[in-house]
Amino acid sequence: MTDDGGRTADEDGRKGHSPGDVDLASPGCRPISGKLVIATHNPGKLIEMRELLAPYGIEATSAGELGLPEPDETGMSFRENARIKAQAAATATGLPAFADDSGLAVDALDGAPGIHSARWAGPDKDFSRAMAAIEDKLRERGATTPERRKAQFVSALCVAWPDGHVEDFEARVDGTLVWPPRGEAGFGYDPMFLPDGHARTFGEMSSAEKHGLPPRGKGLSHRARAFLKLAEACLG
Repeated sequence: MTDDGGRTADEDGRKGHSPGDVDLASPGCRPISGKLVIATHNPGKLIEMRELLAPYGIEATSAGELGLPEPDETGMSFRENARIKAQAAATATGLPAFADDSGLAVDALDGAPGIHSARWAGPDKDFSRAMAAIEDKLRERGATTPERRKAQFVSALCVAWPDGHVEDFEARVDGTLVWPPRGEAGFGYDPMFLPDGHARTFGEMSSAEKHGLPPRGKGLSHRARAFLKLAEACLG
């Protein structure tokens, strides 16, 4: 997956942008301070993002708590959709806004559900149904062995300011899809995702194990890995 300048996100993990159509790499991230809007209406994401921000003393409210409308996510990548959400919240509130767009990309399904991960759960956010749909499609393609069930969780984070400046970051975690799902922790597709090198799914891990940051945690999840890049650049 590439950023808007054509570089892969893993080359430096972030890019700074100025207003307008031309993307300009910034020499250093603009520091984040004061009050921040978390541009999400997803309770599970809100909990994780607040936990990630807490050690840095950032006061955070959410788009859902402020009653902001959810913008149409018309981007063609996680990074574009994260930016749409962050910029909408920053414009509406006059405050810096922090957004995540993330999802599950399954190799045997040509990267699906990808940016449509939430839509597969339907309007009632039924991820049990979404996981079952993925399993059905995997079986249709004969993907029944671990080596045929590889997948990645991808997270793109964006911080947007009211003046149009944005900073964005992206990371992923590789793993294998298991069936039946295991565990009741986390949210979304966590119970069927077994990260490489681990014996338990994200659904079986505590929040501290999944996205705890150093020195207490290893920053295992896709969102934690992207946040580590953001924190190193923008939070000091």
